Amino acid sequence: MTTLMERQSEAAAPAPRSNRAWEWIALAALLVGTAVAYIWGVGSSGWANSFYSAAVQAGSVSWKAFFFGSSDAANSITVDKPPMSLWLMSLSVRIFGLSSWAMLIPQALLGVGSVALLWATIKRQFGAAAGLLAGLTLAVTPVAALMFRFNNPDALLVLLMIAAVWASMRAVEDGRTRWLVLAGVLVGFGFLTKQLQVMLVIPPIAMMYLFAGPPKLLTRVAQLFASLGAAIVAAGWWLVATSLWPASSRPWIGGSQNNSILELTLGYNGLGRLNGDETGSVTPGGGRSVAEGMADGMRAGGTGMGGGGGSMWGETGVGRMFDASQGGQIAWLIPSALILLVLGLVLRGRVARTDPQRAALAVWGLWLLVTGLVFSFMAGIFHSYYTVALAPAVAALIGAGSVLAWRHRDRYWVRIGLAAATMAAVAMAWVLLGRSADFVPWLRWAVFVTGLIGAVLLLIPAMTRGKLAAATTLVVIFAGLAGPTAYAVDTINTPHTGSIVTAGPSTGMGGMGGMRDGGPGRMPAGMPSDGAGGLLRGSDPTEAITSLLEADAEKYTWVAAAIGSNTASGYQLATEEPVMPIGGFNGTDPSPTLAEFQEYVELGQIHYFIAGGGMGGSSSGTSAEISEWVTANYSPVTVDGVAMYDLS
Repeated sequence: MTTLMERQSEAAAPAPRSNRAWEWIALAALLVGTAVAYIWGVGSSGWANSFYSAAVQAGSVSWKAFFFGSSDAANSITVDKPPMSLWLMSLSVRIFGLSSWAMLIPQALLGVGSVALLWATIKRQFGAAAGLLAGLTLAVTPVAALMFRFNNPDALLVLLMIAAVWASMRAVEDGRTRWLVLAGVLVGFGFLTKQLQVMLVIPPIAMMYLFAGPPKLLTRVAQLFASLGAAIVAAGWWLVATSLWPASSRPWIGGSQNNSILELTLGYNGLGRLNGDETGSVTPGGGRSVAEGMADGMRAGGTGMGGGGGSMWGETGVGRMFDASQGGQIAWLIPSALILLVLGLVLRGRVARTDPQRAALAVWGLWLLVTGLVFSFMAGIFHSYYTVALAPAVAALIGAGSVLAWRHRDRYWVRIGLAAATMAAVAMAWVLLGRSADFVPWLRWAVFVTGLIGAVLLLIPAMTRGKLAAATTLVVIFAGLAGPTAYAVDTINTPHTGSIVTAGPSTGMGGMGGMRDGGPGRMPAGMPSDGAGGLLRGSDPTEAITSLLEADAEKYTWVAAAIGSNTASGYQLATEEPVMPIGGFNGTDPSPTLAEFQEYVELGQIHYFIAGGGMGGSSSGTSAEISEWVTANYSPVTVDGVAMYDLS
């Protein structure tokens, strides 16, 4: 009876807190190591995703382009996301000048900040060891190592989502409304980073606080509405300003067909991602998406884009996060995290409703489940790097769940659960490493052997006590983290460019989700990769082309126009002069119209039209009309293989 009471008291007690020197030394080592890993050689990726790089350059020289997230400093069209992630990079470029380093180091620092914030969040409820393990797990997650060295919006989005959970957990501790208001503001900023994707963290936070918040139920509901209001204000000011700004004096909203930020939010970047009806990517008149057109064209050339049913974005279903495209990015520890989640919830099963540890397990577990299921079943555009949004939840559950269970390792069933979590990680590593058999071939067996040994040691009580416990812990940590760490190291040592990138070594799989870097054997046949650029890769102009564009650049609003943002981006980055991206990212946005383009030409505002771009040099809708008009009325000059039309 006494033993049972002691165990119940232990289960209800908060994690021990201390300020021992080793905690801060270990934290410093983790953060310095993360910073070195993420910053080391980051410039090797060049302009990374030149679609965003061009907008960063534009924002660094034009405050108007900065505010709207315009693709060019002359403000013809925006990128297809809100601009908050661009603001940080543009400010850095304003200060240090245009370079890959000036653009990408802020992204790496966001990664360091994410690791530190996750450490702080987990440490408050579960202690320093749990925080360190969670931070380390996040740092070595392959897709995190990719996105925190790249210039997509996901880096800032992850930091803001972690921060929102941190604030909501502070609210669980003291019940103060200000913490939930702060969480709402952070979610609003997340909306200004990548629109509706940040909403995936709202159900976990709301459900957790509705159950575990200290105040009475009606007060908790009112607090959550205050948080929602804060989110609306934090995001809404920019949406309102953009909507009320006269359309004639602001750029076209990229990704929309009606120059509407609301359409972009609910369509291309909203429901379209769930049901596959992305309005912004529909080829006018054809009724089919760009994705379908590209897939059909590549099949005709003998190269299929997708796996399974031939979908460009891969098969949907519960196994999507574990397939050949997504598995190596994020799946290493998902089964282990779920096992530890269940184990932790059982251990905290009879504590008070407001128990912070159970609340923390619930919010991270719901984050993993909600986001994982949405990603698994969304029928629209899906790239494997989206899975970085799962990384904090997986890492948090690994850190919190492992340490919580370890503190109760005197119970045999808990040791069985820890052994099961270890073997789940080993099984995933065996599968994932087997998909890239030429990549460190001995590692697969090393993980298997050490994992098996670790699982057995966990079942032996003597091996979980005293000095022997440290050896068991190291064996288990190696088995769990060796695979993703190896993938992360490969990711850090490999340059990544283009609109679709993946972490880790090649798995030999085709499909949009499996493409990486556009290197030989990694980009499907038919995907443009020449100097003119294309739908998914930025142009790479020669010195002759750059010199031609720079000549008399001050006389023109745009030194050139090209179909598609990626095609235009390389020329703009090379010259640091505005280049009009006709049709936005896909080349299918109706901006500008043929009449507007003709007016720009008549006024002498555009110097050159650069042929190519779009989908392998083709175009549709207004882009096709403009291309046909130019080719019918002007003669080309071929410079280093690129056809250029002098419109002056």
